[in-house]
Amino acid sequence: MKTGLMRYISHLDFVRLMHRVLRRAEIPYALTCGFNRHPKIKFGPALKLGKEGEVETTFFLASRVDADEFKKKMEGQLTNDIRIVDIFYEK
Repeated sequence: MKTGLMRYISHLDFVRLMHRVLRRAEIPYALTCGFNRHPKIKFGPALKLGKEGEVETTFFLASRVDADEFKKKMEGQLTNDIRIVDIFYEK
């Protein structure tokens, strides 16, 4: 969820932010295939600049991580204006 001053961050900057946060949190993430590999993340529709709301983000992990541990590590790297609301695993 983007709130506060982070609502003024663009969608592309938000994508870069999630790549950095995932790397800094030391969570084992999956990489895309190809020449220029990057973390495999799926984002929902972009929000308009200046609009608060929920941003649906799907992370593809290389190995299973406990949901509480994932949330703790990610929130340790995020600002207070970006919060993780819900975590669930698909089979």
